[in-house]
Amino acid sequence: MAYQFDFDTVWQYRALLAGGAARTLALTAAGACLGVALGVLGAVARAWRLRPLDTVFATYVELIRNTPFIVQLFFIFFGLPSMGVQIGEWQAALIAVVINLGAYTTEIVRAGIVATPRGQLEAAASLAMTRTHTFFRVVLRPALGRIWPALTSQIVIVMLGTSVCSQISAEELTFAANFIQSRNFRAFETYIVTALTYLVLAALLRHLLLWAGRRLVFRRAAP
Repeated sequence: MAYQFDFDTVWQYRALLAGGAARTLALTAAGACLGVALGVLGAVARAWRLRPLDTVFATYVELIRNTPFIVQLFFIFFGLPSMGVQIGEWQAALIAVVINLGAYTTEIVRAGIVATPRGQLEAAASLAMTRTHTFFRVVLRPALGRIWPALTSQIVIVMLGTSVCSQISAEELTFAANFIQSRNFRAFETYIVTALTYLVLAALLRHLLLWAGRRLVFRRAAP
């Protein structure tokens, strides 16, 4: 018997899907801001070998990049309360996203920093630029210009990875999809709509980040 598609049963829950998508984007935005900041700190520590921070960040990067995101999430959500640290599902999700993105961003940004030509640093010193000014204008901005496409891709990957946060009842897009499927029993229609929603979110986020890069990074980055 031919399968009868029924997307109306999914459309009835459009408000729930939109809310889940909005929460996914909010979690991604907050996690990206904090994760990139953490990654820049780690990149500087590793690129300039600031002891003992370089050792701390090297260990952190290896630990996070070689363990599954869902295990990191479970460790935070289920492990910390067993040690007396009370934490909600959204707090756990945000911490997991920040820690995960921070580890990958550390290596991405570090690659951009170490590619800074030594001549640019010498030129900045000859102009009597302060170390802070040199870092932000001569090192960081050009470095971000070099690695922005890779950083954009990593943020999109993290956004897609937030789907596992439904496992701790964080009410993001996948949680909404699971709830809808449990009510209408139309798994195919529900998850194809969810997949298409993630596709649209990923495309929009990528274009938004590339636009932001052109406005804020590339035009100021040194060639």
